[in-house]
Amino acid sequence: MKIYTKTGDQGETSLLGGKRVFKNCVEMEAIGEVDELNSFLGTLISYLDEKFDIEKKSLQKIQNKLFNLGSNLAAVQTDLVKIPKIKDNDLEFLENNIDEMSIELPELTQFILPGGSVTASLAFQARAVCRRAERVIIKLDQHYELETNIPKYLNRLSDYLFTLARYLNKKESIAEVTWEK
Repeated sequence: MKIYTKTGDQGETSLLGGKRVFKNCVEMEAIGEVDELNSFLGTLISYLDEKFDIEKKSLQKIQNKLFNLGSNLAAVQTDLVKIPKIKDNDLEFLENNIDEMSIELPELTQFILPGGSVTASLAFQARAVCRRAERVIIKLDQHYELETNIPKYLNRLSDYLFTLARYLNKKESIAEVTWEK
């Protein structure tokens, strides 16, 4: 099977179920943002060394969930029902990971600047991409009623990535830099 089909040469593509849409429609914008987020997570994973194997596995699980989420976005205008959903236990997975990492972190009393180690910086960057994806998905939800866990998952994921960035800096003994007003 060839990777190129030439069917998108005029600026259109197909959603799940075969519906043709312009590549710049809100559905494709949302799918693209989730794809970019997933790519950032792949980059972050590639920089994590063996002492972060648990975090790597968690991030790979999240990458799989983002594929599920993307398939839901691609099916928003269809009657397809066999699309893997984002479930409550997917949200709980993120919340439990946030809680576990937070045990080792100092309480936040002021804003911190994104940065620190390379891996923490990548996690902060992934969080920013996640927030952008969330904004586009909210826009999509205003046009089509999405599953309620889709925006919740991205909201929770951005919290996870923020906490992960702080956790990675803590594990690398890099101090957080606070915002100077």
